[in-house]
Order: sequence, then structure tokens, then C-alpha cells
Amino acid sequence: MFNLSKKIMRTPFVCAALLLFTLFFSACQQKEVADTIYLNGNIYTVDEKNPTAEAIAVKGERILAVGSNAEIEKLKGPETKVVDLENQFVMPGFIEGHGHFSGLGQSLINLNFLKSKSWDEIVQAVAERAKTAKPGEWIIGRGWHQEKWSSTPDRNVLGYPYHDELSKVSPNNPVVLRHASGHALFANSKAMDMAGVSAETPSPSGGEIVRDNAGKAIGVFEERAMKVVDQVYQEYLATLSEADKKREWLKGIELAQKECLAKGITSFQDAGARFYELDWYKELAEAGKLDVRLWSMIRHSSKDMEGQLQRFPWINLGNHYFTVNGIKSEVDGALGSFGAWLLRPYQDKADFEGQNTTDVAEVKKIAEMARAQKLQLCVHAIGDRANRVCLDIMEAELKKDPKGKELRWRIEHAQHLDPDDIPRFKKLGVIAAMQAVHCTSDAPFVVKRLGEDRARKGAYAWRSLLDAGAVVTNGTDAPVEDVDPLPSFYASVTRRRADSGLIFFPEQKITREEAIYSYTMANAYAAFEEKDKGSLEKGKLADFVVLSQDLTKCRDEEILGTKVLKTVVGGKSKFNAQ
Repeated sequence: MFNLSKKIMRTPFVCAALLLFTLFFSACQQKEVADTIYLNGNIYTVDEKNPTAEAIAVKGERILAVGSNAEIEKLKGPETKVVDLENQFVMPGFIEGHGHFSGLGQSLINLNFLKSKSWDEIVQAVAERAKTAKPGEWIIGRGWHQEKWSSTPDRNVLGYPYHDELSKVSPNNPVVLRHASGHALFANSKAMDMAGVSAETPSPSGGEIVRDNAGKAIGVFEERAMKVVDQVYQEYLATLSEADKKREWLKGIELAQKECLAKGITSFQDAGARFYELDWYKELAEAGKLDVRLWSMIRHSSKDMEGQLQRFPWINLGNHYFTVNGIKSEVDGALGSFGAWLLRPYQDKADFEGQNTTDVAEVKKIAEMARAQKLQLCVHAIGDRANRVCLDIMEAELKKDPKGKELRWRIEHAQHLDPDDIPRFKKLGVIAAMQAVHCTSDAPFVVKRLGEDRARKGAYAWRSLLDAGAVVTNGTDAPVEDVDPLPSFYASVTRRRADSGLIFFPEQKITREEAIYSYTMANAYAAFEEKDKGSLEKGKLADFVVLSQDLTKCRDEEILGTKVLKTVVGGKSKFNAQ
């Protein structure tokens, strides 16, 4: 009797213990529930361990799981949103590896000549804008390229037209039209008069005021000579209020974001911003007003950066929407405007080897500052001499750091290389931050500038760099080119111009998989962001794009017709095709 009573008395305690154990075990076993699951996809993950999948589960801004439909459906809860991908191709969001974000925005506001086929078209566009412009108002444009017109003006110097027709249609408005490369500008007589340009005005070091045989300035200002006109334009901008300048800037940023999202770009590496722009980006990120993730380089002289770098780097501000982790400098200009610095003279401009646009001692000082502040050094170099000088500077500075090869310094563009310098990228751990679309865009004039031998062995040498073990990234240099990744992808795998069919040394082509990698994981690696971006894996940011064609399998001729159907950033759909 005693034992039975005792047993009965213990029963509630046993039951309670069993109940607690059951609840605890149930809680441990309870599945995670996704906010959104995407089913029935043709998913290319860029993850070597799990290269293809059918479905993705997203929780918050991150990927909860990637796998089969059956596996992902297990993560569905009563509130989970289900999206049917309808067997469309899905890949990580494109990362623009080198562009100019605010410059892209301004190109969408001002006159844009990227698709102009003649000087007459440009003059007509300025004439139309002048009809509505107030007297004295500046007319700004960008995108012209004399080597890409269908015909050369009768009166020209090195293919550049004279300013006369432009000046005639805009007598009351100063006009500045930047070259597609950004390394030259065209000014009308009003702008040149305001800048005080005369027959006696000298060309500055690192630049040239283009003149005819009689010494007349035709209106073109190359490289550092652009400052002659730019200074007057900056004085005009200084008359505007800070509020007006910021309002105009914000308008461009909003347009740039929409343009990127519509083209499948989820992250953008901004190749050079001033301190005030960085502060404005920071405000936007922390207020949750960025829809595209930005990674920016600081762009100032060493003097201007003195005492200013201690507050950097900024990493993943605004929940991974804004990072500042690099410094931008440059060694030379662009090939199209005879600014690329070469080891031997231009084929079509005898005894001229291009422009060293930033003094080498200044670039060395910026390299020292980057290493001291633990920021990535990113240097613009186009010509073979510029790339060699840049590699020499980096090699000397990286030797001072025991982790030099791990600093991931970058040469922006790395377009024209001496073959002897190609292995140095791997040896030094220097990233070749390239833009494949420049190859096919420039193809009609590269041989004319460099000659057959140099063009074949070292121009846009992606295959050679990859085979030598270098990291090669991809992008567009927007607004130098359209920010659309698909023409750059097409150039990567075909080396063919879409309009004429011209193929530029096809032995340098790369595979579809390599091209996708260059636009995803390679760019993520080049910004120390590979743990968060570049592939579709559990735990990474849910940034991906849905396309109408399978870029790994479609025919070459179908690539350029590919449509962006959906762009997802942080698990949220930021663009949907109509």
C-alpha cells in the first residue's frame, strides 16, 4: 500500500517531466520555415559542390537552402510565399566589376551618344537641346567615339571633327561632350572662349589640346587637357546650391539603380567617388534607400586624402548595401583618344607613345597610403607600358607586407599587355579587373593603333591571363559602355561584334562557365565579398537573376536576345519584366 501510494504521488512529476522533454525535443526538431521558396527553376549556382538545382528557399535577406523541389518544399510554412520559376534559367545576380555609378546616372539625364553613328547626329542632338536651353546654360553630353562612326567628317584631325558646326548650332550655350572613354572631351567655341583658350594656350603635362597644322584648336581636349575646360564648368557648378547639386545627383542615382536592376545587376563596384559622394551613399544606405549593393573606391589625390583615410574602410553599411574598401588611381588614359601609355609608338601616330596622366611618384604615394590604411589599391592602366609600370609599383609595395599577395590589389582594365607581364598577375596576386565588352567595342581600331602583332599577343588577353592563373573579372565601365552585362558576356565567349560580325583574335575566348564566374564569384572575390555574394549557397545573400535563356547552353546568337525576367536582391523582387 505504501509503495503504491508513493508511486501514485510520483506520477504527476513523471508526466510533467515527460511533457517538458517532449516539448524540448519537438522544438529541437522543428524545421526552419522559409519566407519565400522558388520552385521549378533551371538554377546554375556557381557553387562547385552543388552546381545545379531546382529550387531556392529564402529567409530574410539570405538563402536558407538550395536543392530539389522536394527538399525545398519541406521548408514551406503556412505563411511562405511560393514562386514558380517555370523552368527559367536562374543564376547569381550580375556584379558590375567596374563602372561609375553616378556617371551612369548623369548619362541617363544628359545627352547620350553611345549609339550615335555620325558627327551629324551629335550636332543635331545638341541643336535640339539648344532650342530649349536658357542662354548661358551648359549643355552636357557623353558617349561619342570618332572611331565608331560610319563616316569620318571631311574636315578632321586624327579623325576628330572641327568644332565649327557644333558652335554654329549652340552660339549662346557652352557645350561639353565627353568622349565615350571619358578621356577626352569636345567643346564648342562658347566653352573655349569662357576657358580662355587661344593659340598660345599650352597643352598641359599628360594631356593635349588637339590642333591642326595651322595651330588652331579644333575643340578636342585629350586627357589632362580636359581640365582647361572642366575648370570653367566646375566654377559654374560652384554657383549652384548644395541642395540643388545633391538633388540632381540623387535624381541620377535613382535612374542608375533602376537601369541596373532592369539589367539583372544586383551589385555594382563603383570605380571612384569623391568624399562628398561617399557620404551621400552612406546616408542612402543607412536610410534603406539603396536597392543595388555598392562597393566604392575613393578617388582623390594623395594630398586631398591626407588625414582623411582614418575613417575607412566602411564595410557592409546599411545591411550589406554599401562598402568603401579601395582607393582608385590611374597611370594613363584610353586607347581611342591616344591616351594609352605604350612601350612603343602608336601605329597610326608616329613617335607618340601615349600619356602618363598621373605622375608615377604620385601613384607610388597613393600605393603607400593604401597599404598603410589596409585598403585595396585599384589602378587604371590601359597601355602595355602603363600596365608594366603599375605592376612594378605594386610589386615594390606588396613586398613590404608579409601578406602582400593576399591584399587583392587590382589593375583596372589591364587591356593591352606585354606577354612577359601576363604571369606577373598570378605571381603578385594582382587582379585583372577587365571589361570584355571593350574588346568588341574597340575592335575596329585596335589593330590600327597597335599593329597586328601587339594586338594579337596582348590585347584583351583574358584567355592568356586565366591560363596563367590570374583572377579575371568582368564589367562594362559604364557609362563608357552600356551597363548591360549580356553584351559583355557575349564578347567574353565569342570575341565577335554583333553588328559587323568582326571577330577579334578568337583564341582569347573563354568558356560560358568562365564568363559567368567572371561576372559573379570573381567580382565577389575581387572585393573580399565571396562569403556573401557570387554564388547561390546556404547562408549567402539572396541576390539572383531570372533570365529567358540558359547562358550555359543557348546558341551564341541567342545570348544578346536574352531578357531579364526578374531581379531579386536580398530576397526581395526589385525588378519584374512586364
